[in-house]
Amino acid sequence: MTLISKTASRPVLIVALLLVAGCSSIGKTVDPAKYESMSCTELNSALGSIARDISQTAITRGKVANTSVPHWLLGGSRVKSAVANRETARIERLKHQQEAIVSVRARKCARSTN
Repeated sequence: MTLISKTASRPVLIVALLLVAGCSSIGKTVDPAKYESMSCTELNSALGSIARDISQTAITRGKVANTSVPHWLLGGSRVKSAVANRETARIERLKHQQEAIVSVRARKCARSTN
């Protein structure tokens, strides 16, 4: 009987953790002006960090999308969809941030071709 309760609560726990963890990413906006003052090395580092965040968020979104929600959990499918949609929105914000870094890096760190 305890095996059933442990396996049934696992998806609920995963969804709850994702909801709590995802709230930290809400409300961030892209500020291209802060990238203007960065060096080329800092821009490269920031670009790598953003790429890592995009990958981690995509992995999380995939795990949420593949989570099996028990039919007896009311609203479970809606929560699953909401979390996946929020992760998709976060990926889009990160991509906009990545584009801003790439444009500043292309302008500031262009090598001369001799």
